[in-house]
Amino acid sequence: MPTETGFDPAVLELTGRSAALTWLLVPLGAVVAVAAYRVPKPLVRAQARLANALLGPTSAARLSARVDRLTATRAAAVDASAAELRRIERDLHDGAQVRLVAVRMNIGMAEDMIDADPTTAKALMAEAKQSAGTALTELRDLVRGIHPPLLADRGLPGAVRALALSSAVPVDLDLGLERRLSAPVESAAYFALAESLANAIRHSGATAIRITVLDGVDALVMTVHDNGHGGADPARGTGLRGIQRRLSAFDGTLRITSLPGGPTTLAMELPCAS
Repeated sequence: MPTETGFDPAVLELTGRSAALTWLLVPLGAVVAVAAYRVPKPLVRAQARLANALLGPTSAARLSARVDRLTATRAAAVDASAAELRRIERDLHDGAQVRLVAVRMNIGMAEDMIDADPTTAKALMAEAKQSAGTALTELRDLVRGIHPPLLADRGLPGAVRALALSSAVPVDLDLGLERRLSAPVESAAYFALAESLANAIRHSGATAIRITVLDGVDALVMTVHDNGHGGADPARGTGLRGIQRRLSAFDGTLRITSLPGGPTTLAMELPCAS
């Protein structure tokens, strides 16, 4: 029954209970809001892991892809080795061998003429001496192209310093390698850096080059950065493809950043675990 104020006591009691319930729901709502913000993240991560487990490649598929990649890199390494052998044979046949044959012929003619015409014999001996010196220089260059003696004597840092000193463009070095690596890895790293430096000097128009070599324990991390005009593309020349083939034989990688206008950065990783 309504009171003198005109309000039903039952209605007043219900309104009071509703207000109390509303105040009790405020902290509960805050808890729900926090839960709604935080709980989905682990659920989403769990769903992602489940989807990866169900839809991702199996260990057999990963092994098959790995075998395919190693087969391709092995084929590339065999092709590169065959090309290198052909180059060595050509250089020996067209260079040092021809000069040594000429040396032998000159010495033989000088022996035949030494009594009858000593002056001509001396000229032939001088020519033979000069040809022998040229042949020796060519053989040294050929050996240096196969495995530089400085690399064997002083390791990769010493060989890279020699590269920088002989460069026509100023080269800044940051060499963080203190240990010796296996000879094949050192050779691959050296020739990759040498080819990268040669490409920068010949094609980029750079006025400054920076070479960084860091020991990542499991991998050798190398970068060659130049301030040239950029636009380096493996599809436009054999130099960068040669670097890729040389690194891929050791399961290494090459990343090229070279926007038009420059600069250019070649980032290389070469596995070198002990």
